[in-house]
Amino acid sequence: MPGAEDEPVKIEHDEREQRFFVRLADGDAELVYTRDDPKLMDIHHTFVPRSARGQGVAEALAEGAFRVARENGWRVIPTCPFVRKWLASHPEQMALVDARYAGSIPR
Repeated sequence: MPGAEDEPVKIEHDEREQRFFVRLADGDAELVYTRDDPKLMDIHHTFVPRSARGQGVAEALAEGAFRVARENGWRVIPTCPFVRKWLASHPEQMALVDARYAGSIPR
């Protein structure tokens, strides 16, 4: 099961395609973003195949994207509804959210 302690989720990053993904039996789970500005990552969409939902895959994708943003000094625009909801329960990640969007995250 992806996300189980004995089998960590392997997040891959395809910078050319602007996505983070996890290969699963039923297809890739992915978090898609754009980088129209060198210092911004706009996260648009997160998708997990139905068979893997509720197993922490989307959360792992969000964590991976925020880790890469932090490592590269990027700010994040959380356009994706899942990521906006995830941020509400991960306030420690709010420091990476572009200030223009921080006030729109539910608390």
